[in-house]
Amino acid sequence: MTSTAAPRPTRQPRPATPSSPASPFSHTLQPERGPVPYPGIPAIVDGSEAVAHVESRLAEVACVYPITPSTTMAAVYQAAVADGRTDLFGTPLGFIEPESEHSSASAAEGAALAGARVTNFTAGQGLVLMKEVLYVISGKRLPVVFHVGARALTSQSLNIHAGHDDVMAVADCGWGILFARNAQEAADLAAIARRVAEAGETPFMVAQDGFLTTHTLENVLLPEDGLLREFVGDPRDHIRDLFDPAEALMTGVVQNQDSYMKGRIGQRAYTDRLPVILGEAYAEWARLTGRRYGPIDAYRTEGAAEIIVSMGTIADTAIAVVDHLRGQGRPVGSVAVTAFRPFPSRELVEALSGARTVGVVERTDDPLAAANPLTRELRSALYDAAAEGEMVPRVLSISAGLGSRDVAAGDLVAVFDRLADHGESEQRHFVVGIRHPLALPAVPVDLRPAGAYSLRGHSIGGFGSVTTNKLVATLAGELFGKQVQAYPRYGSEKKGLPTTYYLTIADEPIRLHAELDRVELVPLHDVSAFALGDPLAGLADGGDVFIQSPLADPEAVWASIPAPFRTEILARHIRVTALDTADLALRHAPRPDLQVRMQGVALVGVFLRVSPFATRAGMDREGLLAAVRERLGRFFGKRGGSVVDANLEVIAEAYDGLIDVTAAIGAAPPDGRSTSGSGTTASGTTALEPVLEGAPR
Repeated sequence: MTSTAAPRPTRQPRPATPSSPASPFSHTLQPERGPVPYPGIPAIVDGSEAVAHVESRLAEVACVYPITPSTTMAAVYQAAVADGRTDLFGTPLGFIEPESEHSSASAAEGAALAGARVTNFTAGQGLVLMKEVLYVISGKRLPVVFHVGARALTSQSLNIHAGHDDVMAVADCGWGILFARNAQEAADLAAIARRVAEAGETPFMVAQDGFLTTHTLENVLLPEDGLLREFVGDPRDHIRDLFDPAEALMTGVVQNQDSYMKGRIGQRAYTDRLPVILGEAYAEWARLTGRRYGPIDAYRTEGAAEIIVSMGTIADTAIAVVDHLRGQGRPVGSVAVTAFRPFPSRELVEALSGARTVGVVERTDDPLAAANPLTRELRSALYDAAAEGEMVPRVLSISAGLGSRDVAAGDLVAVFDRLADHGESEQRHFVVGIRHPLALPAVPVDLRPAGAYSLRGHSIGGFGSVTTNKLVATLAGELFGKQVQAYPRYGSEKKGLPTTYYLTIADEPIRLHAELDRVELVPLHDVSAFALGDPLAGLADGGDVFIQSPLADPEAVWASIPAPFRTEILARHIRVTALDTADLALRHAPRPDLQVRMQGVALVGVFLRVSPFATRAGMDREGLLAAVRERLGRFFGKRGGSVVDANLEVIAEAYDGLIDVTAAIGAAPPDGRSTSGSGTTASGTTALEPVLEGAPR
């Protein structure tokens, strides 16, 4: 994969230069003031797409063996290869898929030895299978960047969801490790890790929570091509070609008693300078983009008596919880650890110096060790500080979110409550989110941004509802200028079984990364949803339920709802709408294989009809559908114009033909809401009635 456009640099030492690193306590929600050269490209993407956006512009070759939940990163990169794209410096992209994750790491090693800029996308057991090679890559000072969809390891059972077991299993391999809290950080840290890896000749991995970030759509400012060129630069200027015949070098040799230790300890010359190089990269990124990072992000820790320390999405949720409790006058704060390697001991000690109690919340459980991994590292740092006479806080360890077990805001409120309890209990380890003797009971709380609108859909795997949820999120974000967060609750069982998806729309950034227990709209694509649970749970009084039903008569639809739910619907003034989306798909799908998926697409029309956003934006039916068609082209354009047109027809007919069941049976909510526009029939609506305007939440 070595480019012939220009010679690679020969093997010369690169001395570190003194710098003034960016403050480790800077918060990414507070951008640099004033205009910046590269403010970012607004987009609505998930963490996987954010990473692939960066790597398909920087990495010359991806060596990958696909494994959930990192597969989307590889798929997007591979699509760029199939399209014949080059990196930003003119080198055609390459993709290597060998027979295992171990082999993919070995292929990455070989490509890096030849001077290529290399990436890899992996997770879970795949990352652990690479461990033997990871030591070799760091020992040879190969500046590769791997991306990890952090996943729980198979233990008593298989799990494909979020956990930090895999990253912690390889944390001793000599790699830099950065943790992203959200899709924005996944994109930014991909570029920062690349620059630091090449400047420090040390491999880096960037971790993001599997599914919770890899598959969650959010508003992101993607790095511009010009930014990546300037910030990272041409690989031919930074990466050594160790397979250069003109510069002979042996690699992978055997070292005996006389030399191995010297070579091993000698590598500290590289690792000792990483904090300085990271600081320089953080500062330059802030100057160019206004988005500031540091080894940690300390949030409202000034004067805080209780502080939560965490990594990944939990740290994002902690921000919302801290704001909520600070509003009640409680002295709390949070610290997100961005750089797990090199570990930011000094920065953490300084950030926690005024606290009385610290709770370290981790997506792992290591019961035979002294504590969980991040807790051990933190206690070690505080021990050194205490040895110097500094006052240090008490540290509690909390296991949370293993295998994507939900970590709601109420769980972190419970952690803060425990931290504030300064009794004599000697217990130092707790759990949240499950029933267990060590569990801290959650405190119910809704910390969505003010005025947020959320939906929770109940569907079947393979119906296309998750893709439609992404389309709805994109519409809400781009068309109405909203912040969005769309999250699918996947199961490992895949197609044919119940799935749940979530979407929140708000005017402010959405920090919560948890299943929604309070929503305004519940679409039911699964006719058995009422038999499988309580789809009305958490639905706001005066909210909406949409039922995918083959019945055209509103009375028949109403009768199909179990009696206890009918009673609750009437008592809580919930509006029920219905539509035979299967019939829509059957009539409009251009191919039989698209019929099932196009049932889900009808949700776009339903959403536009019952949600308040089009009315607030002053958009009529024609304007809405024109905007929808443009975005359908981006989602389905590769399937051909006929597919785009068919999807638009389904959406338009769903918008026009939605049946208001509660109005038909004379049970309309007291605010008089209806799916019909003012002065028009349901089939000819040109304006939407507001929904939930002033309705209780």
